[in-house]
Amino acid sequence: MEPFSPPEAGVPEGKSFSVPQKKRHVLVGVTGSVAALKLPLLVAELLKITGLEVKVVTTERAKHFYSAQEIPVTLYSDEDEWQLWRGRSDPVLHIELRRWADLMVVAPLDANTLAKLANGICDNLLTCVIRAWDLSKPLLFCPAMNTAMWEHPITAQQVEQLKGFGYTEIPCVVKKLVCGDEGQ
Repeated sequence: MEPFSPPEAGVPEGKSFSVPQKKRHVLVGVTGSVAALKLPLLVAELLKITGLEVKVVTTERAKHFYSAQEIPVTLYSDEDEWQLWRGRSDPVLHIELRRWADLMVVAPLDANTLAKLANGICDNLLTCVIRAWDLSKPLLFCPAMNTAMWEHPITAQQVEQLKGFGYTEIPCVVKKLVCGDEGQ
């Protein structure tokens, strides 16, 4: 059921003019956690949402866990950052992506990239996008790592650091991990 909206001024009852809805832009960041194998499913589910446009930024290590052919949206990696820029007036990809996106979701966020972000390191396309992120826009992060890594004391500090930047944590869940361990 669509929400009720009153007739537009000057438009006869029963007639209306449709105003095109602005597409919302979601940028998905994917890192080198084994949970990256779910990237095709995540993108497919996002694409079911009407009015959503999705692009993906991947780390090189994340590519190990999925096939680029399974991703039906634009997929960017480090190579694209360096091929796009040739001179002073050329666009800078990590800035263009930050401008394009209304929302960013980093899923999964591995321990390595978590540590980089918490310490301000930006040595690849994904970490550069996040370092340049417009803090007035939401950034959601989904930590995903082995339970032993998750339970290390530095992880809680790094998660709190990201939350301190204004990012929103999507908590990990307890389950059987790919390695056979059970835990968060």
